[in-house]
Amino acid sequence: MTILLAILLGALFGIALDRAGATSPNLIIGMLTLRVLHLMKAILLAIGIASVLMFAGQIAGLVEVGHMSVKTAYIGVFFGGLLLGLGWAVSGFCPGTGVASAATGRLDALVFVGGGLAGAAAFMATYEWFEGTWVMAKIAGGNATLGTVPGIDNPALISGLRGDLLGIALGAVFIAAAFALPDRLSGSRVTVVPAE
Repeated sequence: MTILLAILLGALFGIALDRAGATSPNLIIGMLTLRVLHLMKAILLAIGIASVLMFAGQIAGLVEVGHMSVKTAYIGVFFGGLLLGLGWAVSGFCPGTGVASAATGRLDALVFVGGGLAGAAAFMATYEWFEGTWVMAKIAGGNATLGTVPGIDNPALISGLRGDLLGIALGAVFIAAAFALPDRLSGSRVTVVPAE
């Protein structure tokens, strides 16, 4: 049942990405070059709403904090982030939008997904070598949070700051930014055409 739910939610997310125009490399490149901010506004709004609902749900006891996991921060994550950003800028796809775009039949997206899978396989094949190097050195204790989150044992970088309230505040800032940003900064026109 869990795998069926994951497939259903993944399909719904892919449809939402397509409807928002995120399967269009032109729109993504427009966002990354700060010419067309339609997609950036959608991303900020989604992150903001999710953050407010999740952290408010934790405070209200509706969301079990124990189900949340804090990912380990290490030096290699920053190198990986740089590679992801470079690949995103060059191809016009990130992993999620690439898969959704490949589902629409775009050949460039299929090549992108194949390259991503090859890169993941290469990392898996060399992981044992990387594991013992400085690339895997933990940063700030590894699993630290910015503020203290009640109900989890992870260390906080700022111990007097409540992480759940910070999450709600940052979510509200993201929502406000989504409404404040214009659709375009330079007057450029990029047509959003979802796949049919």
